[in-house]
Amino acid sequence: MATTRTAHTAWEGNLLQGSGVVTFDSSGIGDYPVSWPARSEQANGKTSPEELIAGAHSSCFSMALSHGLAGAGTPPTRLETKADVTFQPGEGITGIHLTVRGEVPGLDQDAFAAAAEDAKANCPVSQALSGTKITLTAELV
Repeated sequence: MATTRTAHTAWEGNLLQGSGVVTFDSSGIGDYPVSWPARSEQANGKTSPEELIAGAHSSCFSMALSHGLAGAGTPPTRLETKADVTFQPGEGITGIHLTVRGEVPGLDQDAFAAAAEDAKANCPVSQALSGTKITLTAELV
């Protein structure tokens, strides 16, 4: 069954001095302020499209990797994934680096790295962002 999730942003003012609020409608988890300075300089308690993408990508990748590992008979005990989304004003999003650390009993580093590469290639968020260079570091702990 297909699902649709919804968020909206109310923006006031121009790009450089304006600001907005992103509201997560589907989950109701809250309202989060956004602004150009939070995107191109310091966050200062506000979020950015890149941080939102990082959250989406790290969670999707973790789900895909967990599913792939379990399907191979080596379910993970724990996965911790960080996504670093780089934004360059004037160029846009220039890259995403995923870093995953996993506890997976019965799996060696090479097999973990291969499973992580497969998850990177096949998670729906990676596929949606396929126009962006995505790199990966995978480490068993």
